[in-house]
Amino acid sequence: MKQFFAGNEAAAEGAVRAGCKVYFGYPITPQNEIPQYMSWRLPQAGGLFLQAESELAAINMVHGASSVGVRVMTSSSSPGISLKQEGISYMCGCELPAVIINVQRGGPGLGNIAPSQSDYFQATKGGGHGDYHMIVLAPHTVQEFADLTGTAFNLADEYRAPVLVLADGFLGQMMEPVEFVDRPPKIYDKSSWMLSGAKGRDPRIIRSLFLVEGVLEKHNIALQKKYDVIRSKEIRFEVDQVADADWVFIAYGTCARICRETMGTLREKGIKAGLFRPISLWPFPYEQIKKTCIHAKGILVVEMNSGQMLEDVRLAAERIIPIYFYGRLGGGVPGIAALSRRIEELEAASKSGEQPPQEKTFWLATSDV
Repeated sequence: MKQFFAGNEAAAEGAVRAGCKVYFGYPITPQNEIPQYMSWRLPQAGGLFLQAESELAAINMVHGASSVGVRVMTSSSSPGISLKQEGISYMCGCELPAVIINVQRGGPGLGNIAPSQSDYFQATKGGGHGDYHMIVLAPHTVQEFADLTGTAFNLADEYRAPVLVLADGFLGQMMEPVEFVDRPPKIYDKSSWMLSGAKGRDPRIIRSLFLVEGVLEKHNIALQKKYDVIRSKEIRFEVDQVADADWVFIAYGTCARICRETMGTLREKGIKAGLFRPISLWPFPYEQIKKTCIHAKGILVVEMNSGQMLEDVRLAAERIIPIYFYGRLGGGVPGIAALSRRIEELEAASKSGEQPPQEKTFWLATSDV
């Protein structure tokens, strides 16, 4: 049975149904509905909710809970995630599973509380120190926000790593019908590494500090081998009408929704447009973009930032397909009319034999309607 949920609450319910037993967090807009929902729902399900005194405290509480084998989650928004970066790096170094949700807001700095996608670099390139990665999942509907949060717990346990669900203020606040499928949470055997008391076995230590020469290097090489496995198995993406498309939008999250609507407008005008939507932002679908879009006249990358995923798309397809960019900054949201205009301009230039320059294109709210 479908129920009407806001994105933040759907993600929280998805976490509970995935077996999350502990939540630590600190309030910041526009993700406050997650801790609010967890404050009553998690104890109801036999879990523990605790509002920490700060973001730093919250991520270190997550570290502790994960080390004893508990399914644990935290959430925040852009500057709050920045404060958690040291703890995230520690958890990656210690190979501790957890789920982290970032409902992005405008930046840099405190910025505003409008939706944004300007934390892409922070999420996918490692916002903290050291050679680490997190799996990063980007939902684009409320249903997917709930589903991917549940998936994130399984991935975190399977690979012993934090998993980040990257949403934005728009998706966190909007309401849509959601259907939750009741199934027992997947159980992973953590007995070989978690801290459970040393009765009957030798003591063990979970740590990221290795001072003996060469030991840290070996540890890092082992982490890189794990990341290679993740790259080979966990790439997720969706294509929509790309097979015959002359112009392919590449977008994730809320921008993907807008691009999908724009596709319909363009096809009514006789311009064949399609959508390639990365769902896993790390690992990123480089080869899949190259293979799927190679026939197109061009790609338009659409983001609510200054062109962050654009760099990965260029790594995938530059020198093979012309790549263009459209961006809104500081909480601006792309509009269907403006995206249609941009594709129409590119189509007209293509028909006249011109090769438009591949500069970044930004629009202000006054013209983006």
